[in-house]
Amino acid sequence: MAEQRGMTEHGTGEQGRRGFEELVAEGAAVPTEGWDFSWFEGRATEARPSWGYARSMADRLAAATAALDLQTGGGEVLDFALGAVAPKAPALTVATEGWPPNVAKATTLLRPRGVAVVASPDDAPLPFADAAFDLVVSRHPVRPNWLEIARVLEPGGTYFAQHVGPASVYELIECFLGPLSQEQRSGRHPDRERADAEAAGLEIVDLRAERLRMEFRDIAAVVHFLRKVVWMVPGFTVDAYEPRLRDLHEQIESEGPFVAHSTRHLFDARKPKP
Repeated sequence: MAEQRGMTEHGTGEQGRRGFEELVAEGAAVPTEGWDFSWFEGRATEARPSWGYARSMADRLAAATAALDLQTGGGEVLDFALGAVAPKAPALTVATEGWPPNVAKATTLLRPRGVAVVASPDDAPLPFADAAFDLVVSRHPVRPNWLEIARVLEPGGTYFAQHVGPASVYELIECFLGPLSQEQRSGRHPDRERADAEAAGLEIVDLRAERLRMEFRDIAAVVHFLRKVVWMVPGFTVDAYEPRLRDLHEQIESEGPFVAHSTRHLFDARKPKP
């Protein structure tokens, strides 16, 4: 699947009435490096945004000469997009990543495509010269540094990214942390990010937002998801949340999949020419 760099879109998820301890142990044992979510096949689903980000990224890469992928994770999305446009990939492609296990994974995956992976903390200034790239891409950045994005783009260059939106998967978060405040729910709002991007000197060409259905079909999927997407429930461990996990397991067994909703928005921004 072109967009299988998120949770899988299809699958029956029928695991039978397997025991709580067995399922939790399975979810706790899966490696969490990278952004390949194929393990969720059959046990969790997430609808895909209508714009098909990975394929759209490939189209942008085909027209670029120097590209930067911010917070590449394990490099899976960039690898797919470059594979789709080879041999018309940019002459220069660089990726950044802040988490050491992902740096290693992305380097192994992307080096054969000629991509340099630079270890760079997500909140640090970008280690590149001004106007170094005509295309900057990112899928689900933790927090876009608009001033740095604008700085490394050449005049006329494009920032093309898919962001996580406000109150994404809040139904699951509230299961573990209780009700979120209005401020917590409104974080990452596309209107706020538009204002920040414009304040950094970028022009918004296109901005679209969608709310998408998710289903968790067993407690193993919940455990693995919360271990992998660590900012959902900070400090999550099975031991710390065992009673809540057991309750949620019983709910899924008796009522069917746990339903939540992700939010995504597509940013297409341009740095004006003088």
